[in-house]
Amino acid sequence: MNLIGGSANPGPPLGPALAQHKVNLMEFVNAYNERTKDKRGETLPAEITIFEDGSFTFVIKSPPTASLLLKAIGKDSGSGEPNTKKVGKVTRAQLEEIANKKMEDLNAKDLDAAVNSCSATARSMGSDG
Repeated sequence: MNLIGGSANPGPPLGPALAQHKVNLMEFVNAYNERTKDKRGETLPAEITIFEDGSFTFVIKSPPTASLLLKAIGKDSGSGEPNTKKVGKVTRAQLEEIANKKMEDLNAKDLDAAVNSCSATARSMGSDG
């Protein structure tokens, strides 16, 4: 589930998704917000494991590559026509920085492969990189 660091709330989409599994919403929201308070405003996916008794554990993943790329180029969204309309440009250094942040969550064998993955995401969003 993609949530905003430090500001998750029990409303949609989180509330309905967890309520159907009898999870204490406020317990999850408070735990998530506490663990992500230093990354307020960033999109931080949470991988939630829910047990039969309604208890849970969760792991916070690195922000989505697209979010990091948009932040790097200073835009709110990618291009609606990525092959013809470019919305920004990322440098190799920026791609390496993003790849380093994403490395533990990527299926890449080394930094170059991770950079190539991030570059492909950038191109699909309408950014040269």
